[in-house]
Amino acid sequence: MTERSESVIRSGDALFTFDSDLAIVSWNSAAEELTGVSADEAVGRPCWEVIGGHTEDGACVCHRACSAARLVREGWPVPCQLLHIKARKGQRRVEMSTVAIDVGERRLFGHLMLPAEPKPRSPDDSLTSRQSEVLGLLADGLAAKAIATRLGVAETTIRSHIHAILVELGTHSQLEAVAEARRLHLVD
Repeated sequence: MTERSESVIRSGDALFTFDSDLAIVSWNSAAEELTGVSADEAVGRPCWEVIGGHTEDGACVCHRACSAARLVREGWPVPCQLLHIKARKGQRRVEMSTVAIDVGERRLFGHLMLPAEPKPRSPDDSLTSRQSEVLGLLADGLAAKAIATRLGVAETTIRSHIHAILVELGTHSQLEAVAEARRLHLVD
């Protein structure tokens, strides 16, 4: 039987609780609205699997050995984190707070997720000069291997630049990144 967070904790903001094994125990309607994932789909699953959070620069935060969960289980305060999380309609940028909650004899942990405004993008400072160069070559239709050859660097280096470009522009593919770069007048 799934337990919705309204039976444990009420909040108008997106909130879910999880146990010491990182299994989601409750998932409120605001979390459903924010992510597009229903309580029936979320409850019982590992929180890291449902949320899939990563930092602005693409580093994975949500995983089996979650440091935020470890710290809060040990009684340490956990600072609010700015994360990109999985959602049905693409990634969502959220500020996530982590708290310990005592429910009778049981200790649960909660993540409060508040939507965060995307950071302003300025054509002057959103990408490094090398990333801008790589983006321009992508816009010209060159593949990663061809860009690497042209610039005299390893293909893995170019793929790292492409990944950073996707993260910086908040896009999911090279094609989408080029379209967004054109919209922002970063490339011709």
